[in-house]
Amino acid sequence: MKKKLVVCVLAAAMATMAVSGTAMAEEYKVGVLKLMDHASLDQIEDAILAELDALSEEGEDTYVYEGYVYSGNADSSTMMQQASQLINDDEVDVVIPIATMPVSILMEEVEDSGKSTPIVFAAVSDPVGSGVVDSMEEPGANVTGTSDALNTEAILDLMFIANPDLDKVGLLYSLSEDSSTQPIADAKAYLDEKGIEYVEATGTSTSEIQQAVESLAADGVQAIFTPTDNTVMAAELSIYETLIENGIAHYTGADSFAANGAFVGFGVDYELLGKETADLAVEILQGADPATTSVVTFDNGIVTVNTETAEALGIDYSGFEEVATQIVEVVTSESME
Repeated sequence: MKKKLVVCVLAAAMATMAVSGTAMAEEYKVGVLKLMDHASLDQIEDAILAELDALSEEGEDTYVYEGYVYSGNADSSTMMQQASQLINDDEVDVVIPIATMPVSILMEEVEDSGKSTPIVFAAVSDPVGSGVVDSMEEPGANVTGTSDALNTEAILDLMFIANPDLDKVGLLYSLSEDSSTQPIADAKAYLDEKGIEYVEATGTSTSEIQQAVESLAADGVQAIFTPTDNTVMAAELSIYETLIENGIAHYTGADSFAANGAFVGFGVDYELLGKETADLAVEILQGADPATTSVVTFDNGIVTVNTETAEALGIDYSGFEEVATQIVEVVTSESME
């Protein structure tokens, strides 16, 4: 009799829930695969996890990520193993790759596994050019995300505001970074149009980037442009003093470069990008179709200036107010505060 009573009570409760429209809370497993550890990507990861925590506290559903967060140390073999772990062993409900390389690796892993795990990427600078999506409006597959695409001309214009007599620019980037390809091409075209000489220097490791900086200094460049290049970002703390010693202002595509000593970081607020990525992942978990969910882009109007570097270089950056939606001042540290 007691067993029958319990069954009746449970049935009544379920019926009440169905009538009231109340859905049972869900627990979702969220995987994160970051290209490597450095200030920009760390800032994005921290913002993603913080937003998932906030959403878990605010709503009925819970988003669990502990044990499912990996950093690939920029090594494709390592990331392939981590991708397999997330998709096949952990069987996460959604996976968030940070930067372009882990997106491609995860897309291949999901396809090979025969599963349909949605991918919501963060900070892919050129989603269409890198083959991640068909278009920004209609990604066309089980993948969407957020882009930190640069307004390259706006960054270069800052150089001419600070130094109207500028006539020789260095382009510092890594050949292994898909995110650098289009911005560097855009920079060359813009500088050619203005009749400004430029010198390219590349590297695939911190030591090679250090050598590239020394080469650019020897060539007499007055300023250097770097897009959202993870290789250079990882080396910034090792090169900014050399740049200052040679009187070279470093203009870059992210605020975290400035936190690591570069004169200027321009572009996307990575904390906001991380938050929006987490929100987008939750939207997908709640039923939105990645194939028809537009890639999110941001206003590239925030100029972050390292005041210590500006003082050391003797640069007056007050003119940036004419073109910036906001100027943020920082000093050199290992991460954004």
